[in-house]
Amino acid sequence: MPRLSDSMEEGTILKWLKSDGDDVGRGEELVEIETDKANMTYEADEAGVLKIVAQEGDTLAVGETIAQIGEGGGGGSDESADEDEPAAEAADEQPAEGGAEPPEDDLERVKQPDPVATEEQEPDEQPQREGDGNGRVKASPIARRMAKELGVELATLEGSGPGGRIVKSDVEAAAKNGAPEPEEPADEQEQQPEEEQEAAKPAASGDKDVGRGETTTEELSRLQQTIARRMAESKATAPEFVVTCEVDMEAAVEFRKQLKAAAGDSPAPSFNDFVVKASALALTEFPRANGAYRDGKFELYSRVNVGIAVAGENALIVPTIFDADSKSLGQISRDARALAERVREGKVTPPELSSGTFSVSNLGMFGIKRFTAVINPPQAAILAVGEMTPRAVVHDGEIVVRPILELTLTCDHRILYGADAAQFLGRIRERLENPLSLVL
Repeated sequence: MPRLSDSMEEGTILKWLKSDGDDVGRGEELVEIETDKANMTYEADEAGVLKIVAQEGDTLAVGETIAQIGEGGGGGSDESADEDEPAAEAADEQPAEGGAEPPEDDLERVKQPDPVATEEQEPDEQPQREGDGNGRVKASPIARRMAKELGVELATLEGSGPGGRIVKSDVEAAAKNGAPEPEEPADEQEQQPEEEQEAAKPAASGDKDVGRGETTTEELSRLQQTIARRMAESKATAPEFVVTCEVDMEAAVEFRKQLKAAAGDSPAPSFNDFVVKASALALTEFPRANGAYRDGKFELYSRVNVGIAVAGENALIVPTIFDADSKSLGQISRDARALAERVREGKVTPPELSSGTFSVSNLGMFGIKRFTAVINPPQAAILAVGEMTPRAVVHDGEIVVRPILELTLTCDHRILYGADAAQFLGRIRERLENPLSLVL
C-alpha cells in the first residue's frame, strides 16, 4: 500500500484496473485507492506479471502488500498465501529473506514456538481457524491491532475477506454490536412461539413512533472523516476572526469583456480567477498571510500557492494552483479548469492537495451573497467569495447601479492581526477595482 499523502496511514482498494496474471508495464495505471484526502490512481513502478493480493474493498495499512509484480507474480512475503497453499501456515511464521517483519503477535510465536504448530500435518490438511487445532486466525495486521485495542476476540469472528480472512470492518462490527452468540438449533427456533420470534428480530435503527421518524445512518468515507477531523481541529485550535468588504466590479466586468473578445473560442478567465490572482499578488506584500502558526513560531513560505475549493463527490477538495503570483490570468484560468476536472475524475495528485499556503472558496455560483469559510489548517487565512450582484451605490455624488462583490476573510489571530488582515483584504479589493494591475 503506497503512501499517497503526507497524513495517510491506511488505504482502501476501490478498483483494480488490471487483472490477476496480466503483464503490466512501468507507469501503467494499476489500481484506484481511497486515501484520507481523495480517491487516487496508483501506477506500477516496475514491469512484470501482476499477482493481486488485496481484493477490492480491502483496507490495509501503508506498507502492506497489495500486489506483487515480477516473473510469475514476483516474490516477497504474502500474508494471504495461507489461503491457497497448505504449507503456507508454517512459512507465515517468519518473514521472507529481505522482507517486512511480521506483526507483533507473529513475533511472539517466533520467539516461543507453538508446540501445536510444530506437529506434523497430514498432506491434505488445510489451515484451520483458532480453536480448530493449530491456533492460527487469518486476519489482517490492522484487524489484529484493532481487536487488541477494542478487546475483541478474533476467534469468535467470521471473516468477510478473501478465504474467510478477518478484516478491519469485521472487528469494527464486532466492537459495535458485541460478540456473536451461538445459533440455536433449528428445531428449537421452530418451537418458539410466534410472538417470541417476532420479538427476537433486530430492532430498526430508529423509532417510527417519535417525531423524527425512522432513522438511518451513513458511514463516512475516509476523505469525509479527514475533513471532519481537520475542520474540528481548525475550530478548536485557531482563534479566528472575520473581516468583510464590498468590491465595485464595474471595471472588472468591462475588462473581462475585452478578454473574452480577445480569447475568441477559448474560455476567458472567470471572476474567480481574478480573485485568485489578486489574492496571490497581495500575499507577496503580506508574508504572514502566506504563512502558518506552528508550535509557537511563524512559518513563512517562499512560494505563493493558492488553493481553490472544488466540490468533489460528497466532499470538498482544495487543490492548489502553484506559484499563482507569477502566473498570468490565462494560465491561472487553465490551471483552475484542469484541477477541477482532475478532482471530479479522482486523478488529483498528493502535492496538489497538501501544498497550499492560502485558500479561496467561492459559493457565488449558488446565489450565496456572503458566507464565512473555515480556515484550512495550518494556513493563516481563507477568503470566501460571494455572488456578484447589481446594487444601488453612491458614485461621484450620484446613486448608480454597480456590480458589487462581497469578500469575507477568515483569519487565525495567532499570526494575522486585525490591522494586517484589514490592509491585506483592502489590497485585494484595490487590485480587483483596478484590474489592469492583475496583468502588469
